[in-house]
Amino acid sequence: MHAHSLSRSSFAGRRLAIKGVSVGALMAFSGLPAQALAQPAMAIAINRMGRFRALSQRIAKAYCQLHLNVEAKAAGQVLETARKLVHSGFDDLAKSPLSADMAGPLADVRKLYEELVAKLVMPPTRESVVAVAAQADRLLVAANTATVALEKQAKISTGNLVNMAGSQRYLSQRLAKSYFLSAAGLSDKAMRDQMAADKAEFTKNMVALSGAQVNTGPIRNELQMGEQQWVFFSASLEREPDARGLRAVATSSENLLEVMNNLTVQYEAVSK
Repeated sequence: MHAHSLSRSSFAGRRLAIKGVSVGALMAFSGLPAQALAQPAMAIAINRMGRFRALSQRIAKAYCQLHLNVEAKAAGQVLETARKLVHSGFDDLAKSPLSADMAGPLADVRKLYEELVAKLVMPPTRESVVAVAAQADRLLVAANTATVALEKQAKISTGNLVNMAGSQRYLSQRLAKSYFLSAAGLSDKAMRDQMAADKAEFTKNMVALSGAQVNTGPIRNELQMGEQQWVFFSASLEREPDARGLRAVATSSENLLEVMNNLTVQYEAVSK
């Protein structure tokens, strides 16, 4: 699967109205554009390992969407796409120059993902949604541990930026997942506290990324786009979880994810 980025004009259209999850947003969170293929393999590995974090939360988000019957067709597409991306991520990492001590963390990620997939065969109910969300969180923790370890091993100047931009992807998806869980009556104080912390971390990361010395024109454009999409997404998270509010979160979370993925690839492309 190849990456597809949306044109600036299509984003301008989305600023006027939210009309459902775009095909571009579903497809853009896929792989590397051709110009990034020649970049250092460790930057690619950090991106790929880090992407598992977002995919774990995206899968749980989409599964809960199905339970709530929110944009069910789009949610099904998200689940299918996410699973393909996980498999392509494992394939890419198998070709990466990972050190021997990364074999264990990668095996843990794979095992936790397989356990997550096993839970997806059940039709979404309150009980299965809770189980999927909990398993997705376990996968997130393992993938994050492995990503941080890779960043420390990498001898590239922008490894921390690839990791930080990549973390914006999972924060957007965990926030949307938490919103849907709340709408399903499955939230608690810990989850509400997590949402507040995720919002604060996302904002802090955007400030840090905006001040990076390596920022190019395309990176600055993506950052500006990300700020705009964050405004829309943040506003949707404050809405009542009625039909319109749920659709707004489903759409804006995908749009923000697309921009943050593009930004991660841009940082990967300037790695040295």
